Amino acid sequence: MTATTASDQGGAFTELPSGYRLVVGLEVHVELHTATKLFCGCPNQFGDDPNTNVCPVCLGLPGSMPVLNAQAMELAMRLGRALHCEVRPSVFARKNYFYPDMPKDYQVSQYDQPTNVDGHLDLPDGTRIGIERAHIEEDTGKSTHVGGGGRIHDAAYSLVDYNRCGVPLVEIVSRPDFRTAEQAKAYVNELRAILVATGVSDAKMEEGSLRVDANVSVHQPDTPFGTRCEIKNINSVRSLGRAIEYEALRQVDLLEAGERVIQQTRHWNEDEGRTHMLRSKEEAEDYRYFPEPDLVPMVPDPARIEAIDAALPRLPAERRAALAEAAGRTLPDESVTIVVDRGLDELALDAVAAGADADRTLTHLQHDLDPDHAANVPAAHLAQLVELETSGALTASQAKQVVAEMGETGKAPEAIAAERGFEAMDTSELEGIVDEAIAANGEAWEKYCAGEQKAQGAIVGHVMKATRGQADGKLVSQLLEQRRSA
Repeated sequence: MTATTASDQGGAFTELPSGYRLVVGLEVHVELHTATKLFCGCPNQFGDDPNTNVCPVCLGLPGSMPVLNAQAMELAMRLGRALHCEVRPSVFARKNYFYPDMPKDYQVSQYDQPTNVDGHLDLPDGTRIGIERAHIEEDTGKSTHVGGGGRIHDAAYSLVDYNRCGVPLVEIVSRPDFRTAEQAKAYVNELRAILVATGVSDAKMEEGSLRVDANVSVHQPDTPFGTRCEIKNINSVRSLGRAIEYEALRQVDLLEAGERVIQQTRHWNEDEGRTHMLRSKEEAEDYRYFPEPDLVPMVPDPARIEAIDAALPRLPAERRAALAEAAGRTLPDESVTIVVDRGLDELALDAVAAGADADRTLTHLQHDLDPDHAANVPAAHLAQLVELETSGALTASQAKQVVAEMGETGKAPEAIAAERGFEAMDTSELEGIVDEAIAANGEAWEKYCAGEQKAQGAIVGHVMKATRGQADGKLVSQLLEQRRSA
């Protein structure tokens, strides 16, 4: 097998070899941010000692009866509405399988009547990804395989922690709408932002409260989609991209060699940078679903759904649209996306409303202000800083330094500029320094006069060094152009 990762090829691929096309669907498992588990009163808490947050219900002991957590149902519907899903009457079902991580040998989930169906999520680049369903289920326990590299087939023995059994989950099943690994990564990042904004989950991949399975297939143009393989429990966005790219290339290698892709479940090994077969892929009939006899159907109250809709916060897509409109930008826009991702869009909107130049505002919030310090910077101060810069009282380099200190100290920009001795340089003084720089960089000046624009860098650098960064770079460029045109 000759499959290589995109990193082996020097970066993410934009297209597969031999004209193949990539098709990906994602299943994202999200632990809900409730105080207790889905069907019992045990704490829903990460990091406690193993097998301490358990009871007869989540251990599946005979005679125990589940009672649905109302807060879990509320959060699931809130997520569904944030993903533009239709919230429908739902029925819980038993999904039967025999693994040590489920002591009762079945998982309570939703099958043919899930709570949320037919939604979508819009990526920052404008791509719309369909959401087939977002159903509620209970989480499983956690197995730890000791020895042999942490895989079950090589382990000396295995340990099981049942604390996670019964933790409420929503499984969000996308449609197979992804055509690149980058889109899949953007989807998970966008979904994570929605989960945090709505308070549905803390979405911490490092703690397992957000886990991703990727269904990957390849096909030639004008042919049906290929056989998919599912990559299980990917626990970082970077790993998701690498796993998709490796698996796609592995399948292309098989097809190019005249072999078949066999539908199966695979494991991503981050250290090796490759997937390994776990088992043949199960189908729905393998789980022998049937309605959970101990839980009644859930029928959502239309008034409750209206209240959920009214209480939803502004979500990332809406925030990007508002900031782009205020800044006169057209989406997709990298600066707008980054400022929203950093949680600084309200500050940007308020500063622009106070008269700040939108472009300079976005630049500072994208590059110069630490989001952890943003609370120290009132919008009025940011607007004042931008005005000092656009009026020429501060150079771009000086403004960058002032913004950083505003975040650290909370001081007004004028006070910081005065303390640092940032004063506008007299134009006549600057002209003399420019002439000195031209004389000291004769070869660069000749190239610049001959039309080589990049050659001005040496001259501008000389001026900046001579003025200790206080010269206005734009004004220096204007003076150089004047002298070239003379």
